[in-house]
Amino acid sequence: MTIDAPCALPGYTAQAYPAAALRVVAGASLGDTLADDTAVPGDVYRLSWQGAPVQLALAGPSVAGGGQFLADAMGRPAEPIRALHLLTFLSSEAERADVLVIEGTRISRMAVPLAPLAPLSDHTLIGIGPVPAGLRIADIVCAAFAPGTRIALPDGSLCPIAALSPGDMVLTRDNGPQPVRWIGRVTLGARGSLAPVVITAGTLGNIGDLVVSPSHRIHVYQRGTSRIGGSACLLVPARHLVEGDRIYRRETAHADYLSLVFDRHEIIYAEGVPVESLVIDPAGLPVLPAPLCEEIGRRFPGFEQARHTAPEPPAESLTELRRRILGGL
Repeated sequence: MTIDAPCALPGYTAQAYPAAALRVVAGASLGDTLADDTAVPGDVYRLSWQGAPVQLALAGPSVAGGGQFLADAMGRPAEPIRALHLLTFLSSEAERADVLVIEGTRISRMAVPLAPLAPLSDHTLIGIGPVPAGLRIADIVCAAFAPGTRIALPDGSLCPIAALSPGDMVLTRDNGPQPVRWIGRVTLGARGSLAPVVITAGTLGNIGDLVVSPSHRIHVYQRGTSRIGGSACLLVPARHLVEGDRIYRRETAHADYLSLVFDRHEIIYAEGVPVESLVIDPAGLPVLPAPLCEEIGRRFPGFEQARHTAPEPPAESLTELRRRILGGL
């Protein structure tokens, strides 16, 4: 299937590297790269790329049945991309990492890791196979908190999220006290781009460290008339705020997360900072972690929420927005 409409759904992104950045450092194809079509199981590859990976904007979270999807790389026009094959690697720490090899007419052959690859680390190729129909390649998008996060209650007190239960009342920014409808729990890999984001105490006026999933969006209010994106209120994914000091990624093998669902997509307060609740809608469900997606489907068939009206900031304004936020707006 070829998709020929613009990429319009939020959150459908994936990270990619030039195929030539993965080079064989031991094995039958010594010196070759993933761009050479000489991959042999048992070869040991090393990711030599030191820069930031290319962001692909996808029209869907998965490879369609015919192996094509719409992507945009580094601002170039969107185009169909061919998914060539799926490679399976084993790291020196015995962690599995699948890598999708793709190419397009204007976009040269690239490697899309489905789990983070550590630069300059060795990965042994253990499998070469076809691309399964419906293979999910988009970044996981999930509004989720670390278990120790404290959530504001209607009386202003803070309650650890792990102590909340469905039916408990939570303070929301727009609709006052609202009952928690459901609490999702999931454990995810937490390396590279999937690592939790830590906003250290006081950085955004937060009472304690706020630890959230990288796609969890922070509600930002812009004072004055010079407003990025033209809106007083923005929802900014936590990963866009990372600057390495006061806001940073905390890498571990795995991270436990909890998500809160209300009758509406709400803005709630975590460690005193306004943040979003988990939204349930057709655009967001496909890129939720599979356990959450499946459980929501069972518990709330047909349930759909309207997204909060605050927009995300334009990509070209993120550096300036980060400067303003860390400066107190």
